[in-house]
Amino acid sequence: MTTPAHTRAHRLAARVDAATPAHRDRAIDGLRALALLAVPLGHWMLGGFRLDAEGLHNASPLATFGALAPFSWVLQMLGIFFLVGGYASVLSYHRRPSTTAAWLRGRLVRLGRPVLGVAAVWAVLLAALSWLGVPGDTLRTGSTLVIQPLWFVGVYTVVTALTPLCVRLARRFGGWAALPLLGSVAVVDFLRYGPCADGMPSWLSLVNLLPGWLFAYLLGVAWGEGRIGRRGARVLLVGGAVLFAVLLLVFHYPASMVGVPGEVRTNSHPPSLLVVALAAAQSGAAMLIRERLGRLLRRPLLWAPVVVVNLSAMTILCWHQTAMLAAAVPVSLTGTTVAGLTSGPDTVGWILARLAWLPVFTGLLVLIARYARRFDAPWQAGTRAANARRAVAGLLAAGFAVFALGLA
Repeated sequence: MTTPAHTRAHRLAARVDAATPAHRDRAIDGLRALALLAVPLGHWMLGGFRLDAEGLHNASPLATFGALAPFSWVLQMLGIFFLVGGYASVLSYHRRPSTTAAWLRGRLVRLGRPVLGVAAVWAVLLAALSWLGVPGDTLRTGSTLVIQPLWFVGVYTVVTALTPLCVRLARRFGGWAALPLLGSVAVVDFLRYGPCADGMPSWLSLVNLLPGWLFAYLLGVAWGEGRIGRRGARVLLVGGAVLFAVLLLVFHYPASMVGVPGEVRTNSHPPSLLVVALAAAQSGAAMLIRERLGRLLRRPLLWAPVVVVNLSAMTILCWHQTAMLAAAVPVSLTGTTVAGLTSGPDTVGWILARLAWLPVFTGLLVLIARYARRFDAPWQAGTRAANARRAVAGLLAAGFAVFALGLA
């Protein structure tokens, strides 16, 4: 029996489908949506809290359940995000209406507005919560979680600025242009984990930040330029998978794709060679399923959610941790240990309880998004009041960054 809600959903999906331009690459949007949704799901399931007398502290179920590490291989889809970002950027770059500088400025402003918004709001929230008596440890934990996904936006901004260079490299060398980036990460990993590791400076790992994520972005640019076909995709899939297995089994890289509190080594901050290997395999798989995924997303009921997720991309990235904190912080103030929320993530019961909390976090994110979406909108140009608001927001965001990074 067809219900009114079911009928309305069909009609809405049909309208979204009809409004989609014929040239829209649905597979690319579908891949981006998968990568976007993996970010909050990964943070919500692989991160948790431990409540004590000092407040909330970060904890991870992976510290107890190391066997769950393979789930992080699925939920770590930033390689796909950078791949799709490179593909979409090169198409946008070729359609730019004016100069390259104007194109870059527009792309960077669209990335910066939501980040400025969430940081400014949290600067105000920190002051208000401190005044209300929220423990300092809870504020530190919250600010760390909020700023955690924003590093990604910063790196993505840098690689986007390199799009013209990536286009030139891709046209000349195709997908092989990304190979030196993989080699660079391998050299840094050898220096920081090899026989000379004790003599290496602590900042050396930061060298991997740019090549580690530019790797997948450059592959996306080459893909968008038509320089990687199905044969190249198979090479990426098989080569990435083999390298991944060798690094795990022979060189004993940590199995988790995300940082685990208490662990000395991490694959994600900054990316290790294991992350690059995973990105290569994921990129190859994405290229191979593109046509099939595109046909699947011709169905309006599947396509409509993809459109909604893509339109809310920056909101999801910037605010999903706030949604989880909106549930956890008020409960922590009562001193109550609630399973899956403020209890330590060290039992099977916590995993089951956290699964039950996911709809709550999702609902809170949807509610927050109703108001946060305004930060995605273009700024008003030229007025004195608008300039003043941007200046205040910038100061607030800078203050939040200083606190969240532990500089104050």
